[in-house]
Amino acid sequence: MVLRFGTDGIRGVANAELTPELALALGRAAARRLQGREFLVGRDTRRSGPMLQGALSAGLASEGARVVDVGVLPTPGLAWLAAARGVPGAMISASHNPFPDNGIKLLSPTGTKLSDALERAVEEELDQVLLSGPGAGLPAGAGVGAVVEELSAVAAYEEHLVRSVDLGGSSLRVVCDCANGAASTVAPRVLGRLGVDAYVVAAEPDGTNINDGCGSTHATALAGLVIEAHADLGICFDGDADRLIALDRNGVVVDGDQLLALFAIDLDERGQLDNRAMVATVMSNLGLRRSLGARGIGLVETPIGDRYVADALEEHRLVLGGEQSGHIVFRREATTGDGLLTALKLLELVARRSTPLDVLAAGAMSRLPQELRNVPVVEPERLGAAVAVWAEVTAVEADLGSSGRVLLRASGTEAAVRVMVEAESHERAASAVEQLAAIVERELGRSDEGSSEEGRSADPTAGPVQ
Repeated sequence: MVLRFGTDGIRGVANAELTPELALALGRAAARRLQGREFLVGRDTRRSGPMLQGALSAGLASEGARVVDVGVLPTPGLAWLAAARGVPGAMISASHNPFPDNGIKLLSPTGTKLSDALERAVEEELDQVLLSGPGAGLPAGAGVGAVVEELSAVAAYEEHLVRSVDLGGSSLRVVCDCANGAASTVAPRVLGRLGVDAYVVAAEPDGTNINDGCGSTHATALAGLVIEAHADLGICFDGDADRLIALDRNGVVVDGDQLLALFAIDLDERGQLDNRAMVATVMSNLGLRRSLGARGIGLVETPIGDRYVADALEEHRLVLGGEQSGHIVFRREATTGDGLLTALKLLELVARRSTPLDVLAAGAMSRLPQELRNVPVVEPERLGAAVAVWAEVTAVEADLGSSGRVLLRASGTEAAVRVMVEAESHERAASAVEQLAAIVERELGRSDEGSSEEGRSADPTAGPVQ
């Protein structure tokens, strides 16, 4: 089966599901549908990255496109470069996934993720490429595109980051976890240029250690080091550095929802929150909604995925949006979630307020307990028509009242239904999740395959639920 676009590009096990042959065919399809005469191509630090990058570049060049290989850099760095140059791009990365996985994210000439319609068009073209076979209708001679390296391109992105903030000469002490990924070189250089006293860890990628016990999906592992180093805060990126999870001076995680609350309130108080509203996804904690509502700040809700956040920002002319997992978009400076930019904005806020992050976070919002269950089922596609399931959801919501929330949806990546409940206590949330999971299994057929996420509490450091 040919891989399809999910919430964040095409993703699968490298060389097994996501093969060089598929990457080459995708390159040909992308060149045809995006109609770019030049493409920027970057990657994270996975061993399979150069292999897939070479194959994708070959496909693009075979259609006559000029390919600019910018090497290892964060996904938002590639997005910024694409927008600055007005050319499409492709990022080879599986973000927060473990090292065996890899993925391909296509970016428009405006530096944004592709629309659903354009992704479908690329998929349709991919099918045609695979059916037509090698060499069909391809240019030859001078029509073949060139593949060139421009590894210095990352310097322009670094300069953009440095100019985006003003730390006012502050000497904050920070522990920085680069996830052995795309931020491993860029983050230390940028922090150093801004005068930040940074203790950098997980910045020695070897091709296999990306996200391995480090980064935003393992943020709590950094807690002891933050405390030991007497740091003001900790910052954790994921493999392609498009998200940030922070820790306060006590080693306590500050997730994307809390960061959004901090930024929204700060921008609003300074008269810079356009239209006095921001964007968040359906997974964002009810505590964020309450905090914003109490201050008269509006909230536009979207499906999960930072591209939907970016679309809503554009549609409603807003400047701030993001996800609980730490994808945060500052629309004035970026077209997509940018972990490095978010980290710098956080340092700037803490420095300007001269207040510790734990105090700021506590004043911004209170998180409601949130429980998440990934329920493996035989027929997740029947969820929408499962009358008994939705009757139970209605009953649970009535019982929770205004002090809780329920979210059910079929997974986009596996045969499972995601069940999320927020309530005033962990016990009530866990009880409601058990109640709903049981009826989902009964109505949609329990699967014996199980899941690594089954029965876990919602953890903002564990990545987005796809």
